[in-house]
Formats: sequence, structure tokens, C-alpha cells
Amino acid sequence: MNIKVLKTKIFKEGEDLISFLFSCFKKIPENSIIVITSKVVSLSQKRIVAIDPKISYKEFRDNLIRDESDLAVRTASSWLTIKDGMAMSSAGVDESNANGKIILLPKNSFKTAEKIRQALKKKHKLKNIGVLITDSRRFPLRRGIFGVAVGYAGFKGIIDYRGAPDIFGRLLKFAEANAADSLASAAVLCMGEGSERKPLAIIQKAPVVFADTVNKKELIINWKEDLYLPLWRSILKK
Repeated sequence: MNIKVLKTKIFKEGEDLISFLFSCFKKIPENSIIVITSKVVSLSQKRIVAIDPKISYKEFRDNLIRDESDLAVRTASSWLTIKDGMAMSSAGVDESNANGKIILLPKNSFKTAEKIRQALKKKHKLKNIGVLITDSRRFPLRRGIFGVAVGYAGFKGIIDYRGAPDIFGRLLKFAEANAADSLASAAVLCMGEGSERKPLAIIQKAPVVFADTVNKKELIINWKEDLYLPLWRSILKK
């Protein structure tokens, strides 16, 4: 698998994303996956909030996080939230590289990824092309941030090994590989988290199954069915 990142100009609020991508990707090989950071998508959608000077910054940010969350729990150091079926800190509300404003997560990331895919597919006359929109997250009991997929199109996000044999012929019962988040994590590592100005990447020879339709809920599990739920419950009891 090969990942090539693109250094670009600073993307502006309200700028046309499709035109930006056309200018950045002069040629796209067949079976490629185009990676776009969610911040660029949010800027194109004008998902930007100016801080209200009439109220305290903490109150303003707290209200914003609650509005953006499906579930929000305040802790001593941060907000722990669920948004769009994913656990995250502060509902994805982000002030980094925002020039004094606050950037929210994109709306309809899967729909947006498909719109971009269709435009690139037509422009470059491709049969198979994937689009992956990424963001960064913190995982429980792990230091640092990781790239995750917030939306994608053109390829299956899950590689299902259930029923397939392992190297000794034993049939696998539970093995499912999360291709979408794995690709996002690899790409985000190369794209950077600071002042690199590399919001785009192209992945070639990715071990995925290309598809015209995807199930946008295939990565999500109900929190009641989460493997680690008994652990969290036992910790809370103690």
C-alpha cells in the first residue's frame, strides 16, 4: 500500500471543495482512495462558529458541545460525547488551525464523500475510486490521537473474515477488519496534525473491496453490545 500526501494552499471558509480537489489532483490512477481531512470539508460547508464575546468562552463552548452531541457527559477535564454513533471528546468541536474560530464536524459526511467520488470518477474517467473523510480521536487507555473515518464512499469499510480459515484451517468466528478506520489512521499519520498543510492524500494498492454503495452504519455497534462495557461498569462500581 502506498500513501502520498499533498501540501496545499490554506483552504478558505466557503471555498468550493470539488474545484479545490480538481486543482490538486491532476491525475488519479484506477483503484485509488482519495483522503480528505474533515476540517476542509467543514470549511467548505461553512461549519464554522465565531466565538460570542457576550458570554464567557467556557459557557459558549459548553453550550456548543451540548448542541452538537447526541449524548454528553461532563468530566473534570473534558466532555465525553457520542455523535453520529461514535464516542469522542467534545463532539469533535475543534479550535486548532481555525484562526480564532471553532470548527464543527461536517454534516452528512457519507453523502458528501459519495458526491466527491462521483465528481472525481467522472472527471478522471475511473471505474473504481474511493473517497475517505478523516478526523482525529483519542482512544481509551491509549496516549495520543489516531485518525478515524467519519465518512467514506466507493469501498467497503469492513473486511469480513468470519467463516474463513486461519493458517491452521480453524474457521474464524468473530474476525472483522475495520478497513476504513485503519486507512484513516495510516493517512492521518502521514498528513500530520500541526502546521504541515497536508489536508489531502491518495492511497494506492489498498487491500479493500471497491463498491458503488456502502453501508454507513457498518462500523457502528450499539454501546450495550460493546465488548468493553462490562469493564467500564466494573470500574464504575469500584
